[in-house]
Amino acid sequence: MNKVILMGRLTRDPEVRYTAGDNSLAIARYTLAVDRRFRRDGEATADFINCVSFGKTAEFAEKYYRQGLKIAITGRIQTGSYTNREGQKVYTTEVVVEEQEFAESKASSDSYAASHPRQNTAAAPSMPGPGSAGMGAMDGFMNIPDEIDEELPFN
Repeated sequence: MNKVILMGRLTRDPEVRYTAGDNSLAIARYTLAVDRRFRRDGEATADFINCVSFGKTAEFAEKYYRQGLKIAITGRIQTGSYTNREGQKVYTTEVVVEEQEFAESKASSDSYAASHPRQNTAAAPSMPGPGSAGMGAMDGFMNIPDEIDEELPFN
């Protein structure tokens, strides 16, 4: 079985290209910085994982994903090789993305972006913030009133 689940932050905006022809296909490439569980000498460390997505998944990444955004992906590892201009064989490893989703609320993403300035200030898609009706304080979950318990068909 070849299955990968990752959560991390985009190191840069996705690079998107389209294939030539009548039925052009979007191909998005991006790198995820995935924090390691253990620290080295008290310093946080991360692995930088190359990812590629195709079609609608790539178009979604192009439209909504920006540097610094925390996302979760599932996919499979794919290896390959090519010969570079100097005639040397280069081996590659990347994750082919099958599913991708946001891994934090818009408020958390904005908070992270404010504390980590970057060149590109394009915003991620708008999600209800903590001031919106029904939203909890900075956690992105809706508050359910206590009296609603009696109306639920399960306990």
